[in-house]
Amino acid sequence: MTGRLNSAQPYALGLFRIVIGLLFACHGAASLFGVLGGAAGGGTIDAGTWPGWYAAVIQLVGGALVLLGLGTRAAAFVSSGSMAYAYFKVHQPEALWPMENGGEAAAIFCWAMLLLVFTGSGAFGLDRFFASRSESGADGQDAGSKRAPVAA
Repeated sequence: MTGRLNSAQPYALGLFRIVIGLLFACHGAASLFGVLGGAAGGGTIDAGTWPGWYAAVIQLVGGALVLLGLGTRAAAFVSSGSMAYAYFKVHQPEALWPMENGGEAAAIFCWAMLLLVFTGSGAFGLDRFFASRSESGADGQDAGSKRAPVAA
């Protein structure tokens, strides 16, 4: 049983990354463009407003990159940091626990993105696709199958 679960781990991680990236990007799109119900209370956030507008840009761009699995670790690192900032500066001063201060989403996104920093993109990501292409040689052969010249 453990062997089967371990062999499915990259695929489960890839699906986790896709879902987290999509949800995170949706938060940014809602705040920036007013879609999906808009920002808190409806509408959009004014451009350049600190910290909301910048957080929304990080959510949209970071979420899209994580969703695609492109630069996953870096995008997840920045996204995790922005959610930590959101939790401690916006939510935590209201009350100690996330259930009391409305910071559940910020806390969960922070920890989910931090997990992706350490695990990488998993399966189905463009990171993995580009890594496999760079490992193959210019003539289409795997880098490991090329023979080194024989020294006499």
